[in-house]
Amino acid sequence: MILGNTSRARTSGRRGAAAALVVAAALLAGCSENKKPNADAQTLAAASYSHNGPPALTLITVINNRTGNGGHTGLMVNASERVIFDPAGSFYADVVPERDDVLYGITPGVAKAYSSAHARSAWHVMTQRIEVTPAQAQRAYELVVSNGRVPGAYCARSTSALLAQIPGFETIEHTFYPVKLAEQLAQFPGVVTETYYEDDEDDLQKALAEGNEALNG
Repeated sequence: MILGNTSRARTSGRRGAAAALVVAAALLAGCSENKKPNADAQTLAAASYSHNGPPALTLITVINNRTGNGGHTGLMVNASERVIFDPAGSFYADVVPERDDVLYGITPGVAKAYSSAHARSAWHVMTQRIEVTPAQAQRAYELVVSNGRVPGAYCARSTSALLAQIPGFETIEHTFYPVKLAEQLAQFPGVVTETYYEDDEDDLQKALAEGNEALNG
């Protein structure tokens, strides 16, 4: 009986340690509960950007260069307008209003700034783009704008749950791990994968400030 209790305690300890590592990685990469004020409807409308490319979903995964573990998940949706679902994200820019973890006005420059902010000496960014039907894209858009704020370290969990509600993506399993979500999406036909690296020092806030300055310029 004592041995059984010890085994359970050790298992619980390992799970707790694993969970702590996930949270620590998420905080370093940019998946933290950062409560930024919601923009009003007028500001969102003024920033709205419609991309002329086909309807598409782009999963954005921030990956540690040393361990290969994921630190953050985002989802760019190109529908009636282009937005980024940035659950519990840290990204900010003066020209990019946010409401409930959704970033608006995702021009090509903003999309690049988002990747640049997360790609640093310790992390790179992997994007997985898949073209979808207008109905699928609009469903994704409706889901992200109505999802609400996400708790810290729940970025992959919330994104996987959202994707599973889109027709054609019901097989996506819920997961807390960004890389496991990326591995699932990689199994879908038509996914185009790209990786983005930078050698900046590993300071997220400095990278965000520099990106903000560049977009203001």
